[in-house]
Amino acid sequence: MMRFLKLFLPLILLTSALAQDWIKTGTGLGVEKVRLAVPDFTTSTQDPKNTDLLKVFNETLWNDLDNAGIFDMVSKSFYPLGQVGTPADVKFEGWSAPPPNAAMLAFGNLGVTGNGMTVQGWLYDVKNVTSPQVLGKQYQDAATSDAARITAHKFADEIIFRLGGGIAGIAESKIYFVSSRGGRKEIWAMDYDGANQHAVTHLNSISLSPRVSPDGSRIAFSSLTKSGWEILMYSLDLNRLVAFPRFGGTNLSPAWSPDRTKLAFSSSFRSGDPEIYTVDASGGNIKRLTSFKGPDVSPAWNRKTGAQIAWVSGRTGLPQVYTMEADGTNVQRLTDQGYAVSPAWSPNGQFLVVSWMRKYGPGAPGAQDIYIMDIASKQWVQLTHDGGRNDFPYWSPDGRHIIFQSSRAGSLQIWTMLADGTNQKQLTFAGANTQPNWSWK
Repeated sequence: MMRFLKLFLPLILLTSALAQDWIKTGTGLGVEKVRLAVPDFTTSTQDPKNTDLLKVFNETLWNDLDNAGIFDMVSKSFYPLGQVGTPADVKFEGWSAPPPNAAMLAFGNLGVTGNGMTVQGWLYDVKNVTSPQVLGKQYQDAATSDAARITAHKFADEIIFRLGGGIAGIAESKIYFVSSRGGRKEIWAMDYDGANQHAVTHLNSISLSPRVSPDGSRIAFSSLTKSGWEILMYSLDLNRLVAFPRFGGTNLSPAWSPDRTKLAFSSSFRSGDPEIYTVDASGGNIKRLTSFKGPDVSPAWNRKTGAQIAWVSGRTGLPQVYTMEADGTNVQRLTDQGYAVSPAWSPNGQFLVVSWMRKYGPGAPGAQDIYIMDIASKQWVQLTHDGGRNDFPYWSPDGRHIIFQSSRAGSLQIWTMLADGTNQKQLTFAGANTQPNWSWK
């Protein structure tokens, strides 16, 4: 046994390291992290509201940048003495030299006048004394905590866009999910960081599988109605249900095409056996894509091309993940064993994440964990290892984060992590919360 370990352990470790490399490269997490200092914004007026709003703003901005996964955040214990609220306050050597050794400095001020709030923010390259400014922004909004949070999100996303390779930040994105905290399973929404959790639907039934449209205007979901399980459509602009055809049978797991013109879903209305269908966004022009014995469910479009669909099929017994062209041709099986469900395609079309009970491997035997697969090479890497049931993974719009549900804390809750499996955080705590879906932007 010891000889085996001596011979093969280095190879195992090398393989694991290489796998992490392709994940980091493909998700934009492999670039060298920018060392970023973010001192607290200062006050620019004497209004007593400044204190509370600054606390909200500073905490939100720091957390947004820390969560981004692309920065090496300089500990505040290393910061030089003195406040930095305007460009005149910047002492370049104090920030660029050790112990801060920062490459970039984000700073600014906030001031309340009457019922209004003004925020000024800058991003400086402190290694470039002659031309340091990378970004300068001014925001005006109402003097409320919500507005302070939103303004911090906006400034964080500007910084992430500038320093993250031109990929838009996710601080203003939304997450939709199913919650039972009100007694029934309704569709809920929250900010990407778990703030502002609130119910969207109030149907007093069982609603599942929310999927927000690419333009953020509608949510398609499954709900138990008087006529059975139907696909319902909720307008976020009108704050109410809007018309969508009823097909009969059991209709589940809708999914939007990336151009918003089509929905894929699972339905038993023609054959009695759940199959994958597509319809126009209005519910017309229905087309059947699968025709095999055994359930076919959980379609997921290739979010980059819209040319392929991944889905789950039980045609060989236990559920496995397959892909096909959007017209139903070129069927390929991707998972080779165990129990694999809930595929989700990355925004760049390079990866799939799935929930997979492989029965063996580095996780506990029989554990249901989140895995990531590189489509071209068909390499797999396990992302969760902490026990419990981990299911319904979904990608953030920047492709650097994954949201999922997990029972590891004793009840089903929504968690988030970076796409390489690190920085796992719980977002929901009340009731049972499942089936998360991230907005497209």
